[in-house]
Amino acid sequence: VQLVESGGGLVQAGGYLRLSCAASGRTSSTYRMGWFRQAPGKEREFVAAISWRGDSTDYTYSVKGRFTISKDNAKNTVDLQMNSLKPEDTAVYYCAVRPVGKARYDYWGQGTLVTVSS
Repeated sequence: VQLVESGGGLVQAGGYLRLSCAASGRTSSTYRMGWFRQAPGKEREFVAAISWRGDSTDYTYSVKGRFTISKDNAKNTVDLQMNSLKPEDTAVYYCAVRPVGKARYDYWGQGTLVTVSS
């Protein structure tokens, strides 16, 4: 599975960005797709995930009500709409795939940088 993220950039606090992740390859073995982020000097953390069919979502507490994950099955893309951005949302955002039967995310994109200025 190959993943390519896009949509990162610089935005002021309170603004919004939409990240997109295009998946290709053996996507039929996907159980869930997720977004993770890694801020400077910190460990990578889970942000949001969605089932392959798009009928189940999960968010980390700090982004609930601000971020929305969605999936376009026809295009094999997963988007992350990020509203009311805060400086603490600044990080490199990664798209990832958790295969069927696996307990972890095995495939990762290269990441896209989101910078939120105060």
